[in-house]
Amino acid sequence: MLSTAHTPTNSISPENLKMTSSHHNPFHIFPSSDSAPIPSPSTTSFEITVPHSHATDIWQKPANALSSTPIKTFNAPLIYKTIKLKEFHRVRVTVSANFERLYDQGGLVFILPGEERKWIKTGIEFYSGDAYVSTVACDRWADWSLVQTGIRGEHGRKSVTIEAERNPEESTLWLYIIDGEKRIPIREVTWVLSEGDEKEVWVGVYAATPTVEGRKEGDGLKVDFEGWELEVSGF
Repeated sequence: MLSTAHTPTNSISPENLKMTSSHHNPFHIFPSSDSAPIPSPSTTSFEITVPHSHATDIWQKPANALSSTPIKTFNAPLIYKTIKLKEFHRVRVTVSANFERLYDQGGLVFILPGEERKWIKTGIEFYSGDAYVSTVACDRWADWSLVQTGIRGEHGRKSVTIEAERNPEESTLWLYIIDGEKRIPIREVTWVLSEGDEKEVWVGVYAATPTVEGRKEGDGLKVDFEGWELEVSGF
C-alpha cells in the first residue's frame, strides 16, 4: 500500500510556474544520421524503424553468473528534445507496433546524458510470448518491471498511451498508463528530478530490438508514435 506521502497527485503546480508546450524546441535524433529526417519542432506523430542488421537496446546490468563483464548497451534509435531538468513538467505519447519477437520494445525515454548516463524508459515490450507495459529506471544499474494494463489490440498490433509527469510538491517523477478516462499510476521514480536543476535532459521516444535472429532486410521493427505532448515550465 502506498503511504499518503507517496501518493501521486494531480495538484496544480506552484503559482510561479507557467506551463507551456515545447513546440519551439527542435527535435534531435540518435544515433546522428545524415539520411534520417528530423521531425519539425511542432510534429506530434512520427515513427522509428529499427535496423534489422544488429541488436539494439538501452540496458545496463552488472556482471553475474551468466556474464563475467557488465552489460552497458545504449544504441537504440531515439527522437528527442533537449531541455533543462528544472523545465520538465509532463510528457505523453501513444505507442503502436507489431511487437512479436522477444524484447521487441518502444516507448518514452527520459535520459540524463553524460559520462555516467542515467535514464528511464517505459512503453510496450514483448516478453514471454505477450506484450507488457515495461518500465526500466537506471541510476547505477537498471531494474525492470512489467504490468499488463491499458494495452489495446487483441492480436498482432498493440498500442498503449504512456505519460510521465513531475509531482511538483515532492520533485518526483510519476509514470502513468492512460486507459480511456483512467490515469493509472504504475511507477514513482524518486531520484531523477533531483540530479540538478540546470542538468540537461533528453525527453523523447525510442524503439529497440535486442533479438535480431531470424530478421531479414525489410523486417525491422517499425514503431509509430502519436499524440506527442511535451509540457515545460516557464519561470
